[in-house]
Amino acid sequence: MRDNSQISGVNSDPVDARLRDCLRDVLALAEDVAAGLEADTPLFGAMPELDSMAVATLLTEIEDRFGIVIDDDDVDGETFETFGTLAAFVDGKLATRR
Repeated sequence: MRDNSQISGVNSDPVDARLRDCLRDVLALAEDVAAGLEADTPLFGAMPELDSMAVATLLTEIEDRFGIVIDDDDVDGETFETFGTLAAFVDGKLATRR
């Protein structure tokens, strides 16, 4: 289970912050949109910026920024369901790297 604790309104999880930056940069999201992403914020199918081409670009960017390897078999429909499921996916990949 992820700890989504908030400190002064700012998420204290560095993975979440880095993932927000990644989404902001790849999808060209406004700063306030990226900052407003919550664990239950829907992504794929709800954000017009996140189409199938953007998913491929985003996965490559996540690999680069987090130093992880993402195989095609690692990703399924639930991975991009919400910001929380994507963050949990990255957390899981980081945990296996340690």
